[in-house]
Amino acid sequence: MQSIQPVLDWLIDGARSDARSEEVLAALCRRLVACGMPLSRVAVFVTTLHPDVMGRRFVWKAESGVTTSEALFAQVEADDFQQSPFATVYNTRRTIRYRLAAGEYPDIPVLRDLISDGATDYVAYPLLFSDGTIHVATWATGQPSGFTSEQLRGLESVIAPLARVAEIRALRRTASNVIETYVGNQTGERILAGKIRRGYVETIRAAIWLSDMRSFTTLAERLPPQALVDLLNQYFDCQVPAIIDHGGEILKFMGDGLLAIFPFADGGKPSEVCTRALDSAREAWARVDDLNARRGEPPIRFGLALHLGQVMYGNIGGGNRLDFTCVGPAVNLAARLEKVAAKLGRTIVASAEFSAQLPNAFKPLGEYSVAGFVAPQAVFGLSEEANRSESDPSPQDRA
Repeated sequence: MQSIQPVLDWLIDGARSDARSEEVLAALCRRLVACGMPLSRVAVFVTTLHPDVMGRRFVWKAESGVTTSEALFAQVEADDFQQSPFATVYNTRRTIRYRLAAGEYPDIPVLRDLISDGATDYVAYPLLFSDGTIHVATWATGQPSGFTSEQLRGLESVIAPLARVAEIRALRRTASNVIETYVGNQTGERILAGKIRRGYVETIRAAIWLSDMRSFTTLAERLPPQALVDLLNQYFDCQVPAIIDHGGEILKFMGDGLLAIFPFADGGKPSEVCTRALDSAREAWARVDDLNARRGEPPIRFGLALHLGQVMYGNIGGGNRLDFTCVGPAVNLAARLEKVAAKLGRTIVASAEFSAQLPNAFKPLGEYSVAGFVAPQAVFGLSEEANRSESDPSPQDRA
């Protein structure tokens, strides 16, 4: 076997020739094989910080290259994972080796699969990150006699620099995951691009979504705390995917309220943006109906206002505690129209600006005085929605 020092030098230099994690693994395996390392399968498992995903697995095979997959928390708790070499390394923090050709291995699915693919030897090393966390790299060969002592020493020398490279990329992904989880993808991209100074704002045109759950105060008094949180999560599960799937950006959860925008793309047409926002609203409404059918009484009811206008989008806050959000009269109007929706017993209402883009979808409901605006505001309701009034608006509310 040739010296693998050039491979080590490449890793120590940060594997800068390859940006993505899967590219790094593919390049590493290719370079090791070129040095005479008889690899048939290599896997790296790295845990991550994500609300749904425990970690990511990268698998290289000599005949097919690299594939990636995510391990959900439920999968990690299953017996197959708990019995796997990954779990053994996590729990013991030690290297393990199974001489497959000699029959020296436990009868577990991953090893049976390796043997059926012709593997004769298997070794799993802990990847130690600087924060003390454990991750795993595994190596398999189809060489008849398994790995030689020289080859194992070579693999051992790869582990430390590989751990550093993996940690750097894992930290980048963790930062991206955390930012996307809490502020959204589009806002997160702006933050990671360096737009973090207080007072940095840009004026953008967008469709605005502002929704609120009905009778939330009553529910909060009746339900135990955890049951209330579970109900909120189920409710938001009806709205968030619908918004994201139609190109929207979640900006803020406000108790039981939600603020989102559908920004205009360069050259985007207002009617196209409003169509996506309305499709999202209808889908969320249908999801809530499905949830109500499953959970029974009391049903979840909500109100949603859609508006179209300019917003100031950027960093607002005090000191070094900032919020990347949107403000402006257009956001204020959306909030006021949502209150009108409650008075009218409507689920979805829209402003004149929004409804003008989709005239066939809405019908006028009248003009209403709203706080903070001198002139009465025209309110429009979905043509297909019956007026299920919770209470008639008082005379002073109607202009």
